[in-house]
Amino acid sequence: MKKNKMVKLYKKRINTPIGEMLAVATDEAICMLDFVDSKNWLKDQEILVKHYGATQVDEDSLLLSELEKQLREYFAKKRKEFSLPLALVGTSFQEEVWKVLQTIPYGEVRSYKEQATAVGNPKGVRAVANANGKNRISIVIPCHRVIGSDGTLTGYASGIERKQFLLDLERSNV
Repeated sequence: MKKNKMVKLYKKRINTPIGEMLAVATDEAICMLDFVDSKNWLKDQEILVKHYGATQVDEDSLLLSELEKQLREYFAKKRKEFSLPLALVGTSFQEEVWKVLQTIPYGEVRSYKEQATAVGNPKGVRAVANANGKNRISIVIPCHRVIGSDGTLTGYASGIERKQFLLDLERSNV
């Protein structure tokens, strides 16, 4: 749903053990967290600007500072869940897929088929994988917890190495 009034988008670069990330938020919610070397991050920023009719600014915000704090805690194995308001910007199907992602417990994985079944579309494995690939809030919305039915690591827009790192981090802290 497109907003009528102009919204300010704040952005901040955040360093993590697996690369620099760009975070974007409104005054009310986080709307993007992605690695700066991701193939989608520039396009995703454009989508958010268009969706909100917004002007981006390079200033920090309290919400982005809290996100950075929670990410530091996550990578230090002191946080298993994020408690941040999120703004999901996608189709209704994508938003449903992203909500289901948030129900996968820390340290566990699900197959794309299990995720497709959880959204009520057991034959929609490809559609689910595509929606996962459009997730703009990496790590917080844990698409890294979805793997192939045979246990292989597949389909992580920010790279399989990062997916492996995140899964290993979580498994070592369960």
